[in-house]
Amino acid sequence: MSENELAKIVFDRGLKIHRTLGPGLLESAYEACLHYELAKQGIYAERQVPMPLVYEEVRMDAGYRIDLKVENKLIIEIKSVEAICDLHLAQLLTYLKLSGCKLGLLINFNTPLFKDGVRRLINGTL
Repeated sequence: MSENELAKIVFDRGLKIHRTLGPGLLESAYEACLHYELAKQGIYAERQVPMPLVYEEVRMDAGYRIDLKVENKLIIEIKSVEAICDLHLAQLLTYLKLSGCKLGLLINFNTPLFKDGVRRLINGTL
């Protein structure tokens, strides 16, 4: 399955979660629900994947974690904040760069309309 096909499924499952639960919950709740929804679809996703930092060829565990890594192709960063800021985008861009993944979705569940909380980042560019 391609990154785009996976992203469509993630969007659809996220929309279902948002319609059912609404905004205002913790990020961890949305992450757990999205992981569950993907598993129901037969899609492999890992939660809280450690993201080591490589600096001058030294691998360091700096405490970074990817919220969801889907089929080792797609990174999902989940937020439940008033508004997405540049730091959130930079975080996902860095995860894309460090992981080698081509596509990432930044999903903010704390919006009245789900579609307004989804940002798609490709190959480290907006």
